[in-house]
Amino acid sequence: MIDVLPLQPGHLPAIEALLDQRFGPARHNRTAYRLREGATPLPGSSFVAMDGDTLVGSLQCWPISLRSVAGARLPMILLGPVAVAADREGEGIGSQLVRASLAALDAADSPPVLLIGDAPFYGRFGFTAAATRQWQLPGPVDHARLLLRGPATGLPRIAWVEADSSAAKVA
Repeated sequence: MIDVLPLQPGHLPAIEALLDQRFGPARHNRTAYRLREGATPLPGSSFVAMDGDTLVGSLQCWPISLRSVAGARLPMILLGPVAVAADREGEGIGSQLVRASLAALDAADSPPVLLIGDAPFYGRFGFTAAATRQWQLPGPVDHARLLLRGPATGLPRIAWVEADSSAAKVA
């Protein structure tokens, strides 16, 4: 039986171990990590999947900003990484985590949600690359994998996705 629970600080060591197992230590070199470096996962929208006392999945959300050519900064949420233990793949745990996070974000009337991921998986949750084709990030990105959920109305066509400088940072 899998329980999807809000992420607690005590989960962080197990999450880091799971992320290392699934994505390797070089994961820190990825563009998405540049957006969340030094930030704290958003409480209330970051979740873990537990099988008893064993962490078998995690999903974290992070504050980021979208900066327009004119310099205006719009708040956004970065969803990910989503990780599931290798021996638990195919059980729907990743989908459960995404649904829990999106439900929490929707209930909180959050800003638009962005992620870097596979459109076939995330498209069923309302993510699309239609509005992000000319957005720049602090590193390389395949724009077909830069996916947005939420209304694109009012978002700039050309913009920079950045770490949220107003977010509380941890050492």
